[in-house]
Amino acid sequence: MKPILFLIQQPDIEEKMKEAPDSAYEIGVVIGSYLPFVILAGIAYAIYYYNKKKRGS
Repeated sequence: MKPILFLIQQPDIEEKMKEAPDSAYEIGVVIGSYLPFVILAGIAYAIYYYNKKKRGS
């Protein structure tokens, strides 16, 4: 059930770009779509670094 909800909630970035009033909105859409992945990668690296440091001590 969760994969279905995930697919339904996916924003259509290309459609938002076409409907954008100006280029600043397009930049916001791009940043907003990539930001969650960057944050998750940062959290994953922080957990990895913490565990690596903890294991080395």
